[in-house]
Amino acid sequence: MKKLIAFLLVLVGLLQYRLWFGDGGIVELHTLQVQIEELKQESERRRERNAALEADVKDLKEGTDAIEERARQELGMVKEGETFVQVFEKPHRPEMRKPAAEGKSPRTGK
Repeated sequence: MKKLIAFLLVLVGLLQYRLWFGDGGIVELHTLQVQIEELKQESERRRERNAALEADVKDLKEGTDAIEERARQELGMVKEGETFVQVFEKPHRPEMRKPAAEGKSPRTGK
């Protein structure tokens, strides 16, 4: 009877090992689920990117507004009759602080 119980315990142990660590086990299942989730997220990012590119292509094929906008932004082009004005701002310079002992001679301190 003890041999039968020992055999059954060893058998259950081996089956549990295969369940957890063998081919198609729980560890592998968890790893595959993580990979599937990552691939779904990447797929969604690519769908959004493709939709944006498709919209750009459609705009470029159908109208001149998109072409004009890109020419203005990327190439600095202007329409005939327009005047191009470029504004340069002076860089902000912090004011120089005056010495604390203003009016005193550096040699004598008076």
